[in-house]
Amino acid sequence: MQSEPVASRSADPRNGIGSSPTIDAVSLAIIEQLQEDGRRPYAAIGKAVGLSEAAVRQRVQKLLDQGVMQIVAVTDPLTVGLRRQAMVGITAEGDLDPIADALTAMAECEYVVMTAGSFDLMVEIVCEDDDHLLEVINKRIRALPGVRSTESFVYLKLKKQTYMWGTR
Repeated sequence: MQSEPVASRSADPRNGIGSSPTIDAVSLAIIEQLQEDGRRPYAAIGKAVGLSEAAVRQRVQKLLDQGVMQIVAVTDPLTVGLRRQAMVGITAEGDLDPIADALTAMAECEYVVMTAGSFDLMVEIVCEDDDHLLEVINKRIRALPGVRSTESFVYLKLKKQTYMWGTR
């Protein structure tokens, strides 16, 4: 497999973070192999991408060290007793960073993003049930200084959830 650089997604220069690392086609192929099976042996990955086991191990470690990827176990919330998921749009005033930091610290908040548009922040929440969701939104999120309003989008059925977007 040829190892030509792939255009990197550069970070926004206004946020103080430098550019993202450039990832070549071989590293992308390694990532794809691990996305299919995070426990795939380095020897099998090497065979698929045309590298030695040691070279794959080094590249994987570099990708981990650079923060390009993580290798994690992904669970289905329903199978571990978390029966209610919702996306919550938050309208806020003032500095969003303290609000985003507080949301990030909440175990129920799986995804926190600052946005442009109707909402200032979007938060994915995973809870045990409706009472737990109500407690998180009403007692904890709405109580944060700067939060003006929330709008909840309760998940009725999850049709697609994938983590394969990283190599497109």
